[in-house]
Amino acid sequence: MIERYLIPILIFAALGLLAGILLVTASKLFAVKTDPRIASIQELLPGANCGACGYAGCADYAEAVVTKGAATNLCRPGGTETAVRIAAVMGTEALTIKPEIAVLHCRGHCKATARKYEYDGIQSCAAAKRLHGGSNGCAYGCIGLGDCAAVCEYDAIRIVNGIADIQPGLCRACGRCVQACPNGLISLRSTLKHIDVRCSSRDSGKATKAVCKLGCIGCRICEKKCMSHAIHVENNHAVIDYSKCTGCGTCCDVCPTGAICNCEQTN
Repeated sequence: MIERYLIPILIFAALGLLAGILLVTASKLFAVKTDPRIASIQELLPGANCGACGYAGCADYAEAVVTKGAATNLCRPGGTETAVRIAAVMGTEALTIKPEIAVLHCRGHCKATARKYEYDGIQSCAAAKRLHGGSNGCAYGCIGLGDCAAVCEYDAIRIVNGIADIQPGLCRACGRCVQACPNGLISLRSTLKHIDVRCSSRDSGKATKAVCKLGCIGCRICEKKCMSHAIHVENNHAVIDYSKCTGCGTCCDVCPTGAICNCEQTN
């Protein structure tokens, strides 16, 4: 009676043992060897997976550095210190990163701009924009519901008086807020530059002034006064060419609405 059950048990045990041996052998024969430098580089990265480097995430970037020869200084949140450490792992020359910061091109806080209506829907800029461009009187201004703050991994953005406020000391220039803003109001610029146009309105000066006290009215005074020819009015608002800007601050001084700011003085 015992033999009736014992033989099948032994057969299954033997098959299981054989299958285990085959699996172990196969795993060793067909194992894909991973360069240990990939793991080392990934440990050096901040882990934000922000995509600022142009890759899907930190793991993808680490692999690209080792296997595809990607530059070692593409991680903006990690900064120059991380770039130097990655270069050390790769045994290559250290590359620096030009420090950048996110800038909001709008000053239309609740006391400066008019409101078209009271919005009581989903608390998202993207959602509010679908309803007649948002409640802000200026269709190009900050909607102020915090989509940019929601994606910031470094708590560098908060909503103050109905508008996004970027904290320079916390910003790591990952670029997530740039992608999140439905009105395209945020950009990255070098921290070595200090002059910003804080308005993105493309309406006429009269129309802009009617909805925002601090908007650019396209008067071209800044353009005429700039000795470096670094600022020009395009689409009814001033635009700075940072490759020419010397940071003299003349444009800030002559702007009649305060739409052009010197961040060294305002922050």
